[in-house]
Amino acid sequence: MAERRMMSKSIIKSDTFLDMPATTQNLYFHMLLDADDDGFINAPKSIMRMIGAKDDDMKVLTAKQFVIPFESGVVVIKDWKIHNYIQNDRYKPSTLPERDLLNIQKDKTYTLKSDVYRMDTECIQTVSIGKDRLGKVRLGKDRIGKDSIDILCHVSHDDVDKSHIEIIEYLNVKTGSKFKATTKPYIQAIRSRLKEGYTVDDFKTVIDKKCREWKGTKLEKYLTPKTLFAPSHFDTYLNSNEMAAMTDTERKVAELNALIDAVEGGTHEAGNIESYGATIDI
Repeated sequence: MAERRMMSKSIIKSDTFLDMPATTQNLYFHMLLDADDDGFINAPKSIMRMIGAKDDDMKVLTAKQFVIPFESGVVVIKDWKIHNYIQNDRYKPSTLPERDLLNIQKDKTYTLKSDVYRMDTECIQTVSIGKDRLGKVRLGKDRIGKDSIDILCHVSHDDVDKSHIEIIEYLNVKTGSKFKATTKPYIQAIRSRLKEGYTVDDFKTVIDKKCREWKGTKLEKYLTPKTLFAPSHFDTYLNSNEMAAMTDTERKVAELNALIDAVEGGTHEAGNIESYGATIDI
């Protein structure tokens, strides 16, 4: 394996890269240094432990399309071939089986091979499709040669099908939650809003607004995909004027409305509705 690594300014000086937290950028740099000659990192968690990186740093790199993760734990740097050119006499091909699952595009980025894609709705993993867009894959079983391995299977190239993972990951980062992008009601709510003409940025605006308004209040428990992205809520949340601070009366009314909407829309996710007592003073 070559001892020197290069970095392309077109990647690390891009707005997309520089917008990431410093800890996320640092993780990317360390993985660039530790990757094999094809850009694969066999044990990324050991690097994360060594430099004190968090799971959220890897999630951001995945959501921003800088890495492609595999179910095995292996990660590959999507733009590896843009960063590095290794002479043949120094090049040692990766021995990892995930190498056989990738194609190299004309722009020198990695993508998954279409001939190993298979539909499977059991679980989902984030992958690289484009520099600024979030793709998605599903995990399944397939055979390559004599070995049965976990493979990543592409679901769709449609933008609507690519966006829900980015949106759920953004919500998780903002709220500290662990909502799964595989949950069908979440996917359906997001896709429905996208088909109505809303954008990924609109979803992020709603998330940002409601996090600022609801965090630290009883409404915080409604910072969920079903509530935020429901058809009866989304446009109102998106176009509402943010309040610097709600009065006690306004907060109680908002809490009551959120509870009623959640119950009527089947979006209450706590299992049991929290009791507000026999009456609510507003």
